Amino acid sequence: MRLSGLADKLAAVLWRDLLTAVRYRSGFLITAAGAAVELAAFYYLARAVGPQFRPGGMDYFPFLLVGTGFYTFFVMVLHSFLQVVQEAQRNGTIEILMTTSTPAPVLILLSAVSALFGSVAQFVLYVLAGLALSHMPLPPPNAAGCMAVFALSLVIAAAMGFLAASLQLAMQKGSAVVWLFGSAAWLATGTLFPAAELPRPLRLLSEAIPLTHSLNGMRLALLEGAGWAALGREIAILAFFALILLPLGLLCFSYTLRQARREGTLSFY
Repeated sequence: MRLSGLADKLAAVLWRDLLTAVRYRSGFLITAAGAAVELAAFYYLARAVGPQFRPGGMDYFPFLLVGTGFYTFFVMVLHSFLQVVQEAQRNGTIEILMTTSTPAPVLILLSAVSALFGSVAQFVLYVLAGLALSHMPLPPPNAAGCMAVFALSLVIAAAMGFLAASLQLAMQKGSAVVWLFGSAAWLATGTLFPAAELPRPLRLLSEAIPLTHSLNGMRLALLEGAGWAALGREIAILAFFALILLPLGLLCFSYTLRQARREGTLSFY
């Protein structure tokens, strides 16, 4: 596929989604209000816990801020891929979309790109607003480290999004899988408290979830300004997950798409 053609398709998708967002702008206001309420709740939770609780040597509110913000970002990106397939199934357009000249994985990625940008913007605004609210002095962040952790986490979330879309095509249970992953991640990845406080079996499970290493790396780079030596382990683990999960997600999606076409279940939901 030519890059110029891909850019034209991307521009068309972004323009369509921009018009939709402008038309339904009340949804943006509701989301912003919900984020503000969530920030206030976590701020007062951190105050109630008190300054004596310093997970990993960090103040609890910034720890909580990065954990909840990045968790939400990760799950939203994952869900955006699933949502593209679900909406096309409900609207009865999936068979048409999957037979266009654009490869199906590229089409899914293009359709989810607006949600990806929205998730990135929401995470950045959430963290900036939270840090402004906390008034806590922090060392200069490692901006390059933040970008490395963020980019690898985005690739992993997209890969898992393709896996969720595959399950939706195969057995119409993509939402259940996203819910199950979100519930496990909320408990086991150190979103609200350090994963080191968990029982040993759950700590081992935590190490096997990519989001755990995303949170560790982002907290180190953003809140502690850690250098590459301190970030090396988390970045290496994230790179390993990305190299494994992205090809796996693409292969699973292509396979389940072929199977659904062959069995005539593509539009089932």
